Amino acid sequence: MSRLKTIAAVLFGLVVTGASAQQSPFYLHDGDRVVFYGDSITDQRVYTMIVETFAMTRYPSLNIGFVNSGWGGDRVSGGGGGPIALRLQRDVVAYKPSVVTVMLGMNDGGYKAPTEESDQAYFDGIKHIVETIRTDVPGVRITAIEPSPYDNVTRPPAFPVADNYPYNNALIGYGQWLAEYGHTAGLTLADANTEFVEMLKKANQADPDNAAKILPDHIHPSFGGHLMLAAQILKAWNARPVVAAVSLDVKGSKITVKESEHTKISALDGANGVRWTETDESLPLPFAQWETMWGGGATVPLVIHSSDITTALNQETVRVTGLKDGVYGLRIDGTKLRTFTSAELAAGVNLAPLATPMSDQAFNVYEAVVQHNDLHFDRFRHVQVALDADKLPEADQASHAMDALEAAVVKKARALAVPKPHTFELVPVQ
Repeated sequence: MSRLKTIAAVLFGLVVTGASAQQSPFYLHDGDRVVFYGDSITDQRVYTMIVETFAMTRYPSLNIGFVNSGWGGDRVSGGGGGPIALRLQRDVVAYKPSVVTVMLGMNDGGYKAPTEESDQAYFDGIKHIVETIRTDVPGVRITAIEPSPYDNVTRPPAFPVADNYPYNNALIGYGQWLAEYGHTAGLTLADANTEFVEMLKKANQADPDNAAKILPDHIHPSFGGHLMLAAQILKAWNARPVVAAVSLDVKGSKITVKESEHTKISALDGANGVRWTETDESLPLPFAQWETMWGGGATVPLVIHSSDITTALNQETVRVTGLKDGVYGLRIDGTKLRTFTSAELAAGVNLAPLATPMSDQAFNVYEAVVQHNDLHFDRFRHVQVALDADKLPEADQASHAMDALEAAVVKKARALAVPKPHTFELVPVQ
């Protein structure tokens, strides 16, 4: 039995007995606007787009806006985008967010052993950011992200380190302080370091060459690394792991729906194999498409297999009991997908990691999310900021036009995220 099938079999019992029903509500609400604030890791616009794609495909009825305000090189004091006062007012407060995520620290440590002065500057800077946002945006909910790791796991550091000090220890220290401060200040906390490092250790044991590509320069994640970051935020936000869960029982030509979660089952037919129509409430994350797209690659499955991301975020399970022993081909909308044994189907299989019509649709949503983020970046960095000193009326006109175009692309993405009914068939393979 494959790794993915084994995971599905173990977890299916939890899924169909309502494990997700006992989960706390999703952190984001209808009408929320989220601003992602941070340094170059946020500025890469990858983990942020994965989070946005998840929210749009897992909760398609929610109307949530997302803005990326990352800037390479930033510290708690600001950076290339201006001092912190300007950054907060122009790039956070101006959007009137209801939710702000903050991930800083990689540059604040100076890539050396921490000092009392550097620690205090980080602590004071984070407090200033939180207090400013809360003062200027009353009622805002803030998610503080404990800094992502500097990779000391897959290879030695890329720069001389005094006394062999592992730079990630400085980031861990920031995270420990942030966790303590966050609890007292009422922040939502996401740890982007601890589970990431554990994943790196497992990945390095399994595939050292590709493990080193997860953080190729020790700092900035590949797509697989960003998937890990997104997972930590979504876990902190009580993201629902279940796309849909279906359990059917076959007795001759009679099919009974034993369990169905986040989906509607209709048109059951047992005349020749097993056939049903399924209308899910949401879509899976497009793991298979992310692996094969430009910029995806081998780090995507390596991160997935070295972590709990599938369990935590991407469960689209089908279980069929009562089948005659044998091998069955699964078709969706008439297209052959793959084969499963009757034993595998009885245990439960997870379709989410596979290339299916549902994951194809989710990938189309992701592509639209990329388009609107690219439009916002161009307007924000190449028009609003780059031409601000010139005060050109044409720049304002261009900004308004690009905002309108971006809004149209977001509307397109939301339309793409609405699930469609699909016909499933299990046909005996001779």
